[in-house]
Amino acid sequence: MRLLLDTTVLIDALRSRKDRKQLLAELVRAGHTLNISALNVAEVYTGVRKGEEAATESFLGAFDCFDINAKTGRKAGELRNEWARKGRTLALADTIIAAAAIENHCVLMTDNQKDFPMPELNLYPLP
Repeated sequence: MRLLLDTTVLIDALRSRKDRKQLLAELVRAGHTLNISALNVAEVYTGVRKGEEAATESFLGAFDCFDINAKTGRKAGELRNEWARKGRTLALADTIIAAAAIENHCVLMTDNQKDFPMPELNLYPLP
């Protein structure tokens, strides 16, 4: 299975919360592919604390990283527009992550499943 990791999962793993490191290691051992997007990288670095830079760079470097290209941007805009017409405002960052998962045929692993209501998006059930 190809998984796109949301920023919440990455931060939990970096800060050794919720046994996320162990879960990610188990998924890799089971043959799953773990991916991130350029947006995740930006969000993680937004909250990097002094002294965490090297560990953060090493950790994020272990994943395949999807670029945010025009196709992904268009899909994100379409998703945001679609949900706005339904009366629900979604964060642009969340629609970009959703679009990256959809466009790259990944299951999204996130703690914030309520932020990703798109039926065409597959979500990984976190414990």
